This record gives sequence, structure tokens and C-alpha cells, in this order.
Amino acid sequence: MTVTHHVRVHRSDENLAREDQLAWKIAEVAADPVEVEQDVTDMIINRIIDNASVAAASLTRGPINAARAQAFSHPVSTGGIGATVFGAALDHRTSPEWAAWANGVAVRELDYHDTFLAAEYSHPGDNIPPILAVAQHVQADGRALLRGIATGYEIQMDLVRAICLHKHKIDHVAHLGPSAAAGIGTLLGLDVETIYQAVGQGLHTTTATRQSRKGEISTWKAHAPAFAGKLAVEAVDRAMRGQTSPAPIYEGEDGVIAWMLDGKDAAYEVPLPAAGEAKR
Repeated sequence: MTVTHHVRVHRSDENLAREDQLAWKIAEVAADPVEVEQDVTDMIINRIIDNASVAAASLTRGPINAARAQAFSHPVSTGGIGATVFGAALDHRTSPEWAAWANGVAVRELDYHDTFLAAEYSHPGDNIPPILAVAQHVQADGRALLRGIATGYEIQMDLVRAICLHKHKIDHVAHLGPSAAAGIGTLLGLDVETIYQAVGQGLHTTTATRQSRKGEISTWKAHAPAFAGKLAVEAVDRAMRGQTSPAPIYEGEDGVIAWMLDGKDAAYEVPLPAAGEAKR
């Protein structure tokens, strides 16, 4: 049964335990070894096809050409075989964070992929490029990829259900950094502590204003979610190397809720799957 977590701002002298922080709760969900149900598996496969299709439709557009060129200016990083980029030969690979960047731009350029609207806006398919890129790099199997994407969708949509960003003119990709980091953590089978640190960095580095979707619309509108996905890959990499993140990132007295969202007196009710509950 889904558990609703009460999330509020805490003073530093309250010493909110890690286990009571939203980022930790997200990491616990990501680390839960629950299997993906068959109907969810079918829909994830559909979403991968959907992402590839909308990416293919945009391959000749300027932002994608630029992002692809940027990606291929970087060699494959150590520790894996690299990841493929939409519109390029399958044997032409780059490091996973740059593949996440190039493919994320291609997926988002036309805004034709899936959408989920609740307290906040989102395109949860934006989780797929970074998770898929890491899966290719480490040669993960299909089961691991499905589990990672299921986590990315679950976490993003739970955050979108509970926490409004646009009211405060924060771009909706602030929910994507944590969800993609969590999904990569699931894919790689990381422990709760490591995913917790990556989720914190994923949020801290992806809070930006909504001006990218206002006024003179620039190419950054397509780049914003790809940038969040790239940063999620990098956050996981740092966390796996033992590096830590600002905490409590959501609930801290100088954290995201207190100064970017509803303020020091704010509270949110965030639904997350219970231990052992399938991600849907």
C-alpha cells in the first residue's frame, strides 16, 4: 500500500534524521528489489518506442545536431563501453552522460512524448535517455533497464502529484533530476546511502527558473530536461565515488522548500510505494 510522507521544513538544530528525509525515502524506494509487473513492463516498452519515435522525427533539427556534435566531442569514459546516440551509427558511442544529453534533446525537441499533469507538469519519458544511456554503458540486461525506468517514472510522478514547482516559477525538470538519479540507482543495484546522495545532488543541481518556457522561446526549452538527465548521471557517478550532497535538501532551513517553493511554514504530502510494493 502506498505510504504518504509528511514533508516540512526543519531548522538545522532539529537534526532531521536521514531516515526521515524525503531524499532517503526516495532512495529506499529505488533500492527496493521488487519486480516490475507485466502490464507495467508492456507500457515501459511502449514508452521506449515512443521516445525513439519522437526523437527520430526531430533528428535534422538544429538543437539535436548541436547536442549530437557536443556528445561526440567526448570519448567513451572508462568503466564501460559507452552509449549510442540517436541519428548516429550504432558503433559510434560516447560517454553515458553525453549520450543522455544528446538523446534527451532529441526526445524533448518536439514535445510529442508522454505527459503527466497533477500538482506539477511533467514529461516522465525524459527519464528514459539517461537511464538507457547508463544501461548501455554498463551492458545491463533488459530486466535491470525495466526496473530502472519503472523507478524513474514512479518517483517523478509521485513528486509531480505532491509538489508544485510552477507556482514559484521553478522549471519542472527539478523533479527530473531526483527521479532519473533514483532510476539509475535502481538500474545499477546501488545501496540506499549512495542513491540518497545522488538524489540530493540531482535536485540541488537542477533547480532553475521557468523562463526557458516564457518570453522569447530559445533552444534551451529542449535542452533543459536533457541537462537534468546529464546531471543525474554525473550525480550518481560522484555518489558512487563516496561524495556527499547538501542535506536535508528538501527539508533544510536553507533548502529547496524553504527558499524556492512554499517557504519555511510549508508542508507537502508525498505518496511513495511502501516496501515491497510494485512500482506502477
